[in-house]
Amino acid sequence: MPTNEKELNCNLFDQLTLLERIERQVEKGDLQSVKEEIGYLKKEIERKLYQQPPLTQSNQ
Repeated sequence: MPTNEKELNCNLFDQLTLLERIERQVEKGDLQSVKEEIGYLKKEIERKLYQQPPLTQSNQ
């Protein structure tokens, strides 16, 4: 969960950017490009999710 408004806004802007990129490919009518764009975006998201070192530290 976002801890503050700035973090929330960053998440929303990232989501908006993803949608705009997919929409651009849909408007071109090229479904293969849409699939490729989605695959690329998934890889971007996974890099952010599984970055090393993690953004938060777990206290055990």
